[in-house]
Amino acid sequence: SEAISNVSRAVSQKSNIAALEGIKVSVAPGKVTLTGYNLDLGITTSIEAETNDSGEFVVSTRLFSEFTRKMGGEDITFEIDDNLIINISSAATECSFSGISAEEYPDLPEVDSKGSFCVKQHLLKSMINMTSYACSTNESKPILTGELFDIEDGKFNLVAIDGFRLAIRCEFAETNDKFHFVVPRKALQELSTLIKDEEDSPCEICTNDRHIIFRLGSVYVISRLLEGPFHNYRLSIPTGFKTEVNVSKKELAASLDRCSLIIDEKNKAPLHCEVGNGVIKITCKTGIGKVNDAITADISGEAVTIGFNNKLMLEALRAAEGDRVRIRFNGAMKVIEILPPEGENFIFLVMPIQLRG
Repeated sequence: SEAISNVSRAVSQKSNIAALEGIKVSVAPGKVTLTGYNLDLGITTSIEAETNDSGEFVVSTRLFSEFTRKMGGEDITFEIDDNLIINISSAATECSFSGISAEEYPDLPEVDSKGSFCVKQHLLKSMINMTSYACSTNESKPILTGELFDIEDGKFNLVAIDGFRLAIRCEFAETNDKFHFVVPRKALQELSTLIKDEEDSPCEICTNDRHIIFRLGSVYVISRLLEGPFHNYRLSIPTGFKTEVNVSKKELAASLDRCSLIIDEKNKAPLHCEVGNGVIKITCKTGIGKVNDAITADISGEAVTIGFNNKLMLEALRAAEGDRVRIRFNGAMKVIEILPPEGENFIFLVMPIQLRG
């Protein structure tokens, strides 16, 4: 049931190729391989099985998943005849339904790897979860709907940007080779879902000019790569700051949440933020009402008054790991930088909004 659930994440919901709306089942002596594919993303996994036969067919995702999940007993037997009628049986239940010829199912891309490297699975999951929020949803710039894998000089940066914010998660790379490619956000989100939270096993990543494979033990995730130049994100990272704040992430997020209560689709306004004298004052006024809020923080440097979008700042705070964050300001109209209390294993940038009056 878990194997079916895993590959079903890549099955097409609606396709001109009927077979892609199902799961491909490939039988070989001693094992069964399941495949889901939507022409952009493919997931395949192999499981042990008691069989000496060989063959392939495509089965309805819904029926395959529901029948195997709800069948009584631990052992389930599958049989298919020459007319593609699939019979599933257990100790207490037997059912049958029609399959589809595997001849209609497109082959997954073959990745003739130009290079590979490994990342521990739990680290890769953390990197994806901390950055994917900053991917663009605007299809007019497809390259920004994915994340940049930038590996060079033993460092691995995973980068997402949408024009209003930027997220970078940094780790040491277990390779001295250089890689630079962009993977669609959808593929990375599905990959993250497949990785168990504390999984310490390595994920092997193999890539060529057009496709990438993530190998998670017996599960393979295959995705196309996005083409085109990615933003030179290093030029966006500030080289200095005038004000630095060390603050509780939970308290700041709660303050922003309270101010956000009077913001909706019809009533929008930036949050007005004043930083200085050990206090962060946040106010907001819309057609719904007005909120004044304040929290204490460790503040060094110049006092600053700045405006920003509530949603962009909240999403960055929620993506940050740890209980506290550092926030750096370089004036009212320069980018806001969010960092961990120590080091720079993540860097989040949020564009400010000019305040009126």
